[in-house]
Amino acid sequence: MPGSSGSPVLEARGLTVSLRGAQVLRDLSFAVKPGEVLGLVGESGAGKSMIGRVIGRTLPQGFAVTGGSLLFGGRDLVGLEAEPLRALLGDRIAFIPQEPLTALNPVLTIGQQFGEHLERLRVPRGLRRDRIVSALTDVRLRDPAALLELYPFQLSGGMCQRVMIAMAFASEPALIVADEPTTALDVSTQAHIVQIIRGMQRDHRTSLLFITHDLRLASRVCDDILVLYAGDIVEQGPAREVSERPRHPYTRALQASNPPLGGTRRRLATLPDQMPGIAGFASLPGCRFASRCPIRDGACASAVPPLMEVGPRHRVRCTQGCLSDDRGLVPGEPLVAVPLDGRDPVLRVEDVWKHYAGKRDWLGRRHPGVDAVKGATVSVAPGEFVGIVGESGSGKSTLARLVMGLEDATSGRIMVDGVDVTANAGEARRIRLGALQMVFQDPQSALNPRRPVERLVTQVMEAADGAGDAERLARAKALMRETGLPVDLLDRYPSQLSGGQKQRVNIARALCVTPRLLVADEIVSGLDVSVQAQILNLLLDLRQTRGIGLLFISHDLAVVRYLCSRVLVMRNGEVVEEGATEAVLGDPRHPYTRSLVAAVPPEDMDVPWPPLAAAESV
Repeated sequence: MPGSSGSPVLEARGLTVSLRGAQVLRDLSFAVKPGEVLGLVGESGAGKSMIGRVIGRTLPQGFAVTGGSLLFGGRDLVGLEAEPLRALLGDRIAFIPQEPLTALNPVLTIGQQFGEHLERLRVPRGLRRDRIVSALTDVRLRDPAALLELYPFQLSGGMCQRVMIAMAFASEPALIVADEPTTALDVSTQAHIVQIIRGMQRDHRTSLLFITHDLRLASRVCDDILVLYAGDIVEQGPAREVSERPRHPYTRALQASNPPLGGTRRRLATLPDQMPGIAGFASLPGCRFASRCPIRDGACASAVPPLMEVGPRHRVRCTQGCLSDDRGLVPGEPLVAVPLDGRDPVLRVEDVWKHYAGKRDWLGRRHPGVDAVKGATVSVAPGEFVGIVGESGSGKSTLARLVMGLEDATSGRIMVDGVDVTANAGEARRIRLGALQMVFQDPQSALNPRRPVERLVTQVMEAADGAGDAERLARAKALMRETGLPVDLLDRYPSQLSGGQKQRVNIARALCVTPRLLVADEIVSGLDVSVQAQILNLLLDLRQTRGIGLLFISHDLAVVRYLCSRVLVMRNGEVVEEGATEAVLGDPRHPYTRSLVAAVPPEDMDVPWPPLAAAESV
């Protein structure tokens, strides 16, 4: 059995995955012991999820394991026949996906889906309902019996993720692969999910492969960390050691790209360019990080550096010369407060309410409605960055839609450049278009896949009389330079861009009409920390060059602290605390704000993190 006599539950030995001759994963070796958590950390494209795909045998077409082995309880999963592998998956090996709403079947109730899972585990029909209720209770879902009749779309993202956790632990597996299980969740829900996973993982003595792009979170959740870059292991070792004393330039870059929640606010260091694509791997015989490394030497590009011991169980893939060089990415100059010129606000929201009427049931009875925004008041001056934070469902995005006119307020006033746009319906669109632009959370869905970048960033010019092709091209080139994008991307389509490039195109499009205020709704949520740092610094540069204001909606308190001088905290549609960002986040007065701050993993490993402490005490 996996884990007997202290043997590894999962062990990779020289694991190599290739695509048309290019090694996508290159000679990976690691082990996960019984009851331990191994974190896989790195940017998108590093190869983290590819390891999970090897375990589940779900590699994309054309990819194949071309070397090494991946042992589970002494059995090589690579060569295992399909039938015995299916018997392991979902039973001895379970998965917690990144997108629970995608993983759950939308046309089956929670009870039906969980019941099918238990049927596969050979649980007798008469025992299934009690097992499901017990499992949902273990992940602290309220009224689990009532949830059995609901469909996934009737649950929040955090509730769906807890359902997936309950299903994963239902068979008491030896190994769980958790692929970005908290990405894009608000800080409270993330902390709750982590607390549940760690508590159940401890109780069941389950080994966990925790895949994340968040080094700070991994240092708290994991026993060991393995840092990947373009399919190579670049650093591995005990989580605390890797977090407090990172040795590889890439690991240090990940740390320097992440804004802290305390200390001096400094301009974030950023890596140049982006991780090479798989098509370029074959042309990189040496260190694949060399082209972006600030301390590379001549030996880096010629041969793959060995994994060298730099401490107990701490290994780094780097040249000796680079390891002895303490230079690298360091945060920049301290950020200084931007003085406001005292001009009237670009935006003023006064006592705004948004009520959604309840729907009628089949008997014609109307259910109670909900107040999504309750008496919100906020103003943003030219050049001012104001943040709005809160959990999912707190009313942040609803307020943004009201500001942009995507929804109508039930009561209250919204003033844009001194004009009440709630009372001037005929002029509201023109006034908003001239002063406000919105940057949406998901650039993939916000950008028309059939349009090239040039047409996307100048889309608003189609409504202007006399805007010819030459004028649009000139404007597109100027916008590309302003947002740090290569001009040669103008002919490309969204599918040919990275996530960070798509978000920059999204911002460039918003800047085309020279707005005075951007409304940004979770625009760095789910991005790699290196790409996030580039976007955040871009926004600071735009304030410097354009004097543009920002209404920034986010669940990431550290990001809001980095960008914004003022912050509003929303809960259940109400603003419960507001003020200078340093004061509100550094010394919160409202219990809800204090709970949000406590949910963020502290950088100092000696400072306890309450969610993990709670997991240990359950």
